[in-house]
Amino acid sequence: MSRRPRSRRDRHGRGLRGRLVPEGLPLARSRGEQFDDLVLDAVEDLERRWEKELAGVEFAVEDVPWVEHTSPDDVVHDTDVLDDGSVPLARVLPAHREGGREVPPRIVVYRRPLELRAHDRDDLADLIRDVVVDQVAVLLGRDPEEIDPTA
Repeated sequence: MSRRPRSRRDRHGRGLRGRLVPEGLPLARSRGEQFDDLVLDAVEDLERRWEKELAGVEFAVEDVPWVEHTSPDDVVHDTDVLDDGSVPLARVLPAHREGGREVPPRIVVYRRPLELRAHDRDDLADLIRDVVVDQVAVLLGRDPEEIDPTA
């Protein structure tokens, strides 16, 4: 019995699967990349107004916060964590020394908790902006309305 040459099509004859959208279009970006863009937009707006105060501050995005396995009633966050109930949305990590080198201050925004609270992309953009403004206010020791009067 001879084997048929292997086809480059899948077994249902529909062809190879691949990208549905060309790479340069916005739809080709993953949800994580789109979220990063929204955080970057919020940060860039604030950096224009607070350039000197935010010089050296790092902004990071993590998918989910790391939380020890405890019951939600037992979770108590430090004042550097912005949370909704017991779920952290963002965190301020102040500058510190680690291993003999200076680590700059960092604001970490958690993607999945924010995405789950937003109804659509515009709502997500507003929520991200509010969270970033709040965390910058905590870092600088100021009122959020002073950081962004439009918030």
